[in-house]
Amino acid sequence: MYPIWEVPNLTAGIILALIATFHILPSHFSTSAMWFNVYVETKAYRENRPELLEFIKRYSLLLLVFSYVLGSLSGIGIWYAATVANPRGISGLIHNYVWGWATEWVFFIIEVTGIFIYYYTLGKVDKKTHLKIGWIFAIGSWTTMVIIVGILSFMLSPGKWPETGNFFDGFFNQTYWSQLLMRTTLMFGISAAYAIAVATRIKNEDVKAFITKTASKWGIAGIILGSILLLWYLKTLPARPHELISILAPKTLKTGMIVTAGLLILYFIYAGMKPLSIRLIPAILAIVVIFGGIWSTERIREMIRKPYVISQYMYSNQIIGKAIPAKAVAAEANVINEKGILKVAPFVPEGLKEVNDANALQAGKMIARIECLSCHTLNERGLRPMPQMVKRLEFKKEVEKAKEVEEIEAFLDGLGGYPYMPPFMGTPAEKMALATYLDSLAIIK
Repeated sequence: MYPIWEVPNLTAGIILALIATFHILPSHFSTSAMWFNVYVETKAYRENRPELLEFIKRYSLLLLVFSYVLGSLSGIGIWYAATVANPRGISGLIHNYVWGWATEWVFFIIEVTGIFIYYYTLGKVDKKTHLKIGWIFAIGSWTTMVIIVGILSFMLSPGKWPETGNFFDGFFNQTYWSQLLMRTTLMFGISAAYAIAVATRIKNEDVKAFITKTASKWGIAGIILGSILLLWYLKTLPARPHELISILAPKTLKTGMIVTAGLLILYFIYAGMKPLSIRLIPAILAIVVIFGGIWSTERIREMIRKPYVISQYMYSNQIIGKAIPAKAVAAEANVINEKGILKVAPFVPEGLKEVNDANALQAGKMIARIECLSCHTLNERGLRPMPQMVKRLEFKKEVEKAKEVEEIEAFLDGLGGYPYMPPFMGTPAEKMALATYLDSLAIIK
């Protein structure tokens, strides 16, 4: 664990989630756009419709700028945010899947070079060669999804990896294929929305109508198939995530997913029926709706991983909760409970490593930062604020101060019984310090 990234009123995890949700737009667009491009380009050559190449040029330029400039920057943002928000979590993934990421980066290089070659050679090389470039890009780009989904799904459902430590036992886990196929179909819905947006800027009405109608069919198929595969994905989830969906996932997020799918299908149906009536602003709003749906889906996916950042291995607060003998990794609960979290965690100031009467409040705050800050804020307002949480425990009674602290301590003892919170780890003195600090947060001003 490293110096803690404290984000007032939010959490480091929400900052990461915002960047990651945006990143899905350019990343999923990049994995699907070229399939649509190659299809349209093939139609242009076979049916002798060179006017369709105007769309190819515009759509490729959007892909180049949006996915490989803004998308690349947001990808860097994910790495930076993940590194400072949960360094041990990202380290655990790298140690287990460094060769997976290395393979993905090879295909990413194919993508980056491929889009420049494809865009700048349009009309400058023969038709077959240009189509081959497009196919290489399309397959290479989708392959990056094939690899990344294995790592993402591992974080929620690591399969047999906790017992074997084997790369493929974790990679091809029980949710891998359902998530891969779900993302693959939904990505065509995303590319269809962008294709219609590009078509609104084309003056040739025949081209605009053809692109809009074709994209609408792709969009409807992608959303419907993706929704069906989402149901399959939910069935492949382990028992704990199903329990957490019922406990944690608010109706707003569930409704957001359903409303997004419904609005997009209606939008694509209308666009297919009235292709020349679609303007740029409604097309952009459709993309905004997609962003809302992605946010709802990704937030639920993150919630159902609690209390872990890597399921059955590392808690969200970066404490290793389960030994992985095959990887020579030991669980840390016994060491922390014996020595204390303040002594085990690096970068704790010397004056706080040992709890005493003089530093109990400051020590308690440091413990809260280490063990609670990944999911809660310490502010009065914000995302899952600790002061409000403690007040809801109804500990603020007309009793002696010591009694209030004892009741909070009893609550900390029971944290392991909550399916979405890691157990408290530390010495009795540290538990008392944390309870004292939490009690101070709950004082009504």
